[in-house]
Amino acid sequence: MKAVQYREVGAAPEVVTVPDPEPGPGQVLLKVTAAGVCHSDIAVMSWPADRFPYALPLTLGHEGVGTVAALGDGVSGLSTGESVAVYGPWGCGTCVKCAEGKENYCLRANELGINPPGLGSPGAMAEYMIVDDPRHLVPLGGLDPVQAVPLTDAGLTPYHAIKRSLPKLVPGATAVVIGTGGLGHVAIQLLRAMTAVRVVALDVTEDKLALARTVGAHEAVLSDQHAAERIRVLTGGVGAQVVLDFVGAPATVATAGAAAAIDSDVTIVGIGGGSLPVGFGSLPFNTTVSAPYWGSRSELAEVLDLAHSGAVNVHVETYALDEAPLAYERLHAGKINGRAVILPNG
Repeated sequence: MKAVQYREVGAAPEVVTVPDPEPGPGQVLLKVTAAGVCHSDIAVMSWPADRFPYALPLTLGHEGVGTVAALGDGVSGLSTGESVAVYGPWGCGTCVKCAEGKENYCLRANELGINPPGLGSPGAMAEYMIVDDPRHLVPLGGLDPVQAVPLTDAGLTPYHAIKRSLPKLVPGATAVVIGTGGLGHVAIQLLRAMTAVRVVALDVTEDKLALARTVGAHEAVLSDQHAAERIRVLTGGVGAQVVLDFVGAPATVATAGAAAAIDSDVTIVGIGGGSLPVGFGSLPFNTTVSAPYWGSRSELAEVLDLAHSGAVNVHVETYALDEAPLAYERLHAGKINGRAVILPNG
């Protein structure tokens, strides 16, 4: 089969031919219908050799949906041909966090060498993929696979971040979304569907700000050195009760802190290397700074339910499997408006 692999540190991903996988006991073989292209992949491929944690070659793609092609021994509850989404942050399944469905916070994944697909384990950017356990599959229930696949990360991750701050996302409050690309433009829709807050979107290009307005942002502000001041003006000097930074670079994290209100949440989702100092006098009183990771299995089901209701509509650009390297080039250059989706069998 064909697969998109990162084969050498510092090199571009390649489309290669690899052996067809076969499911072992307890595993599920999926015929992949769609795989998402994420900035996290670019971050992984930018790590130097002395910090690279995974074995190469690595089949990319941590967002995946597909149809069940074969079941390993002992697997029940699934039927061949069934359309499913892959829950990506795999855990051990037995620790206290996994027992709660919070495999994104598994206590033993590092110890046991358990990695998500595309981030250590073979991913979805291939004609077929192995899913380690049927609990990591959620029925699509008639959702369009191309629209649904970004929800496994670009939907689940902002949903998890927003859900944690719902007590502060009350009518009259303001939420700021920094970075309105793959995750951010979904976050805007989730905020509009789940709350009655005013949503202020920040990004560096007018195209992305236009998309933010289209999907529901009340205000769209250029992300520059004056952005925090503009947010203060929009909020009558109070600041934002929740700031969600989907970039996480030093400049955007600084903006997030400067835009925060007293008793606010600043949530750093992006992995751009920025950090925010916490301590008396560093931020407004009682500001909480957090860096959550992905989301739980039950939250993915909730995100898909929102998609069924029509509350979320991901802006996608589709590419054939052979075009995946081009999709990564366009993403790295900031030319993807929304989410790029690879169709391995399209």
